[in-house]
Amino acid sequence: QLQLVESGGDSVQAGGSLRLSCVVSGYTYSSYCKGWFRQAPGKEREGVAALDSDDGATYAESVKGRFTISEDRAKNTLYLEMNSLQVEDSAMYYCARIVGRYCPEDPLDREGYQFWGQGTQVTVSS
Repeated sequence: QLQLVESGGDSVQAGGSLRLSCVVSGYTYSSYCKGWFRQAPGKEREGVAALDSDDGATYAESVKGRFTISEDRAKNTLYLEMNSLQVEDSAMYYCARIVGRYCPEDPLDREGYQFWGQGTQVTVSS
């Protein structure tokens, strides 16, 4: 069973930065698609960034130019570097993985992601 544990969430002021981490443990499946999602109170969970098997990255329009997804395979860790944070970025952030197959046509679509972490809270104040 794959286990994902996020960390790095915090309360920051608008314009600040955070780096989220997602450590993967358990059985080593072939993970071809890794993503970061977020969910604010009263809203649906939305895709933020995804990384495919060729290290190609996809970003939501709202975070392009501000967020960067990356991975350290040696540490089994996925990162999300978040800069120029806005109040609207406040949410619970989750990492997720698809194993055994490639990213879907829309890598930010949460359907198909089989493994999820418990989330880490990001709060941005004005």
